[in-house]
Amino acid sequence: MKKTVLAVLAGLVIGQASAHDRFENVEIKAAKLSESVHMLSGAGGNIGVSAGDDGVLVIDDQFEELGPKIRDAIKSISDSKIRYLINTHYHGDHTGSNAWFKDNEDVTIFAHDNVRMRLISDEKVSGSALPVVTYEQGVKFHFNGDTIHVKHVPASHTDGDSFVWFEKQNIIHAGDMLFKNWFPYIDLDGGGTVQGYMNTLQAMIDAADENTQIIPGHGALANRQDLQNSLQMLQVTAKEIKARKDAGMTMDEAVAKGLDSKWDSWSWNFIPTERWIKTLYKGQ
Repeated sequence: MKKTVLAVLAGLVIGQASAHDRFENVEIKAAKLSESVHMLSGAGGNIGVSAGDDGVLVIDDQFEELGPKIRDAIKSISDSKIRYLINTHYHGDHTGSNAWFKDNEDVTIFAHDNVRMRLISDEKVSGSALPVVTYEQGVKFHFNGDTIHVKHVPASHTDGDSFVWFEKQNIIHAGDMLFKNWFPYIDLDGGGTVQGYMNTLQAMIDAADENTQIIPGHGALANRQDLQNSLQMLQVTAKEIKARKDAGMTMDEAVAKGLDSKWDSWSWNFIPTERWIKTLYKGQ
């Protein structure tokens, strides 16, 4: 019995160490996009930062274990207080460090109503991680010389998505409404829809111009053409899979037929072609 208990404890310790070690070599890299706006990349969703005389506003915060590294990267940009944190949606690779920033930096967390509801329903999420200011349609920040529009977009990647538009800096943080040159993850169980995702891409295209810099949820810095490319891919592949479904094909048959080879480069480890076809089949 004693040996069994010791073995279990040893396994827990090893598991905890492994969870910590997976981020040990992650480097948070900062890129300056404008006078006040920066993009941070590391592990998980890309982070947006507004830094200036009014303080620091952060968009998304990756995984829990990365909180100190993200804070250090921000401090290398500005010594000003980190005041506000916006969550573009509820997924853990975008909200994981919420509690760390609340407990250590005393930030105020903003998100759509449904983000709070989904986080509060997860028993693993602490009270410190919950947004304390929520909204239904959106909110504006008049901050660091800019007007920062946070716009809710319904039934897109999830049911609680927002994208963030820095009006004067001409920068958009797209959240996971853009996976640059990759098949996107549309969380059907989390309230996302294929049509809603396309609607959001069109809304961001309408807000952007040829000079707009776009921080994608995942991938390198993007532009308006990347939004258009993603929308075109969605429209073409969604139409094709819907036609198969309407013709009576089962999902397995639709998957077996595959997609045109021109979309091969959009396949990646989390959303390979097979999973993308299943998303399109189930999501429309």
